[in-house]
Amino acid sequence: MLRIVFFGLVAALAEIFGGILIIKRKEWPRKVQEYLIALSAGFLLALVFLKLIPESLDLLGPIASVYVLLGFAVLHLFEHTLVGHLHFGEEIHSDVMISRAASLSAFSGLVVHAFFDGFSIAAGMTYDFSIGLLLFIAILLHKLPEGLTMATLMLAARQSRRNAILASSAIGAATMIGIFVVFLLNQVSAQIVGIAFALSGGIAAYVGASDLIPEINKSGNRVTPILVLGGMMLFYLGDFFFSVNVVR
Repeated sequence: MLRIVFFGLVAALAEIFGGILIIKRKEWPRKVQEYLIALSAGFLLALVFLKLIPESLDLLGPIASVYVLLGFAVLHLFEHTLVGHLHFGEEIHSDVMISRAASLSAFSGLVVHAFFDGFSIAAGMTYDFSIGLLLFIAILLHKLPEGLTMATLMLAARQSRRNAILASSAIGAATMIGIFVVFLLNQVSAQIVGIAFALSGGIAAYVGASDLIPEINKSGNRVTPILVLGGMMLFYLGDFFFSVNVVR
């Protein structure tokens, strides 16, 4: 349990640290952000198709596909209906999202996403530590730019610096709430884990394919597509290493 809490805290603190970087006005190089997004996209998509979906099918059977589709559809509906489409790259410009309503909607969407991040880490590590660790790595890769995004949105909406850092901190806290919800369950059954993997697979597929890949495609940097492939290879090698060396 303490080990899972530790990994959850690392993910949550990465989110908060991203917000602090914006508040302190430290420059975040565009290329570094693009490289991180590219690695995250490749890693996330490999995680979805090589691990989360196959594992959920093994645990739930064909019904797992419904949960995958549900996770994808709910996040898509939430972003485009209640929030408006979120991108990790565009919000650094002050003319993109300046209304307080828009910033609060974006905050709500990221809180929901962060909750499922934490839930997936805890459920994965409880069921199979190596799978949970891969989930943690995939989630950690996008936590820093997510924190950068949230804090920048709040400042672009002319909210105070205090509110900007509180927003990033609240999203980090949502990650921990997702972890503790798993602990509150009397038993993490195979069915619960299967549902968590399937929902996370749908959500991660949406984040990777709809949020991250379009940002990479808009970039003129030829290195980023290579890093997408690198992220996929990183997942494959990590999966092999953890399956052989990590004690479950």
